[in-house]
Amino acid sequence: MGVSIEDIKKLKELTGIGLTDAKAALTEANGDFDKALEAMRKKGLTKAEKKGDRETREGLVESYVHSNRIGVVVEVNCETDFVARLPEFKEFAHQIAMQIAAMNPSYSTMEDIPAEVLEAKKAELLASESLQSKPAEMRDQIVEGQLKKHFAEQVLAEQAFVLDDTKTVGERIKEQIALSGENIRISQFRRIELGVTE
Repeated sequence: MGVSIEDIKKLKELTGIGLTDAKAALTEANGDFDKALEAMRKKGLTKAEKKGDRETREGLVESYVHSNRIGVVVEVNCETDFVARLPEFKEFAHQIAMQIAAMNPSYSTMEDIPAEVLEAKKAELLASESLQSKPAEMRDQIVEGQLKKHFAEQVLAEQAFVLDDTKTVGERIKEQIALSGENIRISQFRRIELGVTE
């Protein structure tokens, strides 16, 4: 199967890689665009993880109101004002605001869960009868998995992305990092629902 110029350009646009790399990826995938895109995404995500420690002092505050009943304000940070002003960054921030409106997370990442909340749940899981029947050396690993599962709905980065449930919000953030070439962080958010007080 041949490699078309249109596919090379499209792959370059979607992934932010050079034309030569885009052509090589398509050749490697025997002209299969989806397969090449998936391969580049995997490589891009690896690059995104390396950017995860860089400071994010720029960004924007995005808002979203759903049916005049749910309102969200979210702060999305990046490294430079240049990226913060790009339409695709604004669109990404809007998607995150929609996610928060739909899924009502309590925390941005697992690291944001207060230690006492995490410890209380961990103690509860460690004390469960079903865990006592498991080998002692496996219990911590089992509890870690159960903790992640328990908090999956409450943590924004762990939730299924509402616009594409084949990925998590965390994976969507990594894609945006790969596309922008900058670290991106969801710093804070507030969600207000009509008639509901915390």
